[in-house]
Amino acid sequence: MFTALAATTLLAHGGPVGPGIGLAFVLVPLFWFALIAVFFAIFGRRFRRAAWARGGYGHFNSASRGAESTLAERFAQGDIDEKEYRARLEVLRANAYPEQPKP
Repeated sequence: MFTALAATTLLAHGGPVGPGIGLAFVLVPLFWFALIAVFFAIFGRRFRRAAWARGGYGHFNSASRGAESTLAERFAQGDIDEKEYRARLEVLRANAYPEQPKP
């Protein structure tokens, strides 16, 4: 930001190109916006993937947690026995958090 301000001020007061701002008024800020966008695209993607691998961003896993609570309620009410509860819970957890490929 300060670089863009300094460059435009220098060019406005007769810098090496001559008097007037010219294209520097547009190109210097566009360069910095593009650089910041590339930075967020690269590192933001890494942070999102890391959060997903840790089980973050809860709305993706909320369906499986709702299914687990429903299963627990059915077990508590006596609709299913312990053996069936554990088998279904194992299937739910295996499908909710698939194995991440190793880099």
